Formats: sequence, C-alpha cells, structure tokens
Amino acid sequence: MSNTYLTAEELSSRIKYDARTIRDQLKDAILLEGVHYIRPFGGRKILFIWESVEQLMLFGYSDILPTK
Repeated sequence: MSNTYLTAEELSSRIKYDARTIRDQLKDAILLEGVHYIRPFGGRKILFIWESVEQLMLFGYSDILPTK
C-alpha cells in the first residue's frame, strides 16, 4: 500500500486549516504520531500521512474506540 506524505503546509491546503494550527493545535491532540504523522529518519521534520488524516476526518475515532 502506498501512502501520500505531506508537509504541514501541503496538508493545510487540502484541509483548509492554517499550517500553524495543524502544528500547534491538531498535532498530538487530534493527529497522533505513528498514526497520522511520522518523523522520518528520527529527525525533526514531520510528514503527515494523508490517507490516515482523511480517514479521521471522514469517520472520526468512533470506528476505533470501544462502545459502551
């Protein structure tokens, strides 16, 4: 399976959120490392996984959280 990796700026143009909002408010609160983004080669650069972000936007966490 092939993934599409995007910078915060590229992701911002797709989801219509400011890149700063993505980095400061969504990352680690909504978008999780290893699920929605990676740090390639253990570096500081962050690449978002488009398919995972899109899945979250369409379906939320309801399909992965246990029901009560």
